[in-house]
Amino acid sequence: MSGLVVESVTKQFPTRGEPLVVLRETSLRLTAGQNVAILGPSGSGKSTLLHLLGTLDRPTSGTVELDGQDPFKLDEPQLARFRNRHIGFVFQDHHLLPQLSALENVLLPTIADGRPDATELQRAKELLNRVGLGERMDHRPAELSGGERQRVGVARALVRQPKLLLADEPTGNLDRQSGLSVGRLLVELQQQENAMLVVVTHSPELANLLDQRYELVDGTLEPQNQ
Repeated sequence: MSGLVVESVTKQFPTRGEPLVVLRETSLRLTAGQNVAILGPSGSGKSTLLHLLGTLDRPTSGTVELDGQDPFKLDEPQLARFRNRHIGFVFQDHHLLPQLSALENVLLPTIADGRPDATELQRAKELLNRVGLGERMDHRPAELSGGERQRVGVARALVRQPKLLLADEPTGNLDRQSGLSVGRLLVELQQQENAMLVVVTHSPELANLLDQRYELVDGTLEPQNQ
């Protein structure tokens, strides 16, 4: 099956006693253009699941496939290239480099293959225009508002045209109005790009912007009433 297929994923962490089970036989399927919100209290395993989807950690058991490929069968250099090419990340804290301009920050994922080419530069400029920052490309993060910095983060996540977009509390550091604006922008761009989007959030308002909503309960994803 094309798209994202998470099948019976369990994640345990060793302790001095019994292993700590954070995810239990968790499954999820998405195809291009679909999006989903994952809710749950702190400590429920939301970020752990996002790390597995982003190939930043490996499941104890079960499989994660993206367009029919199991990335965990790759060696570490291959896995890093896979992640850079196919997965985009939006963080609660934008993680912009303070010494770089907005445009340079958006281009960061492209330097894994060397100096950005003209097509990548044009793509980065186009994305900054689409997120409403066409006039602020040369501004550094300190010269931007919190909402503007997060918009740069969204553009950076999309610069390589990823198949899968992962957002970890993307509006958590923003006020309500800025948060909803960034949330709507994130979904709009995901739809335009025909990417898959998984958003981890505490915000019911942000979750309601997405087509599907799940809650992590006792380590398992349970659909909310749509």
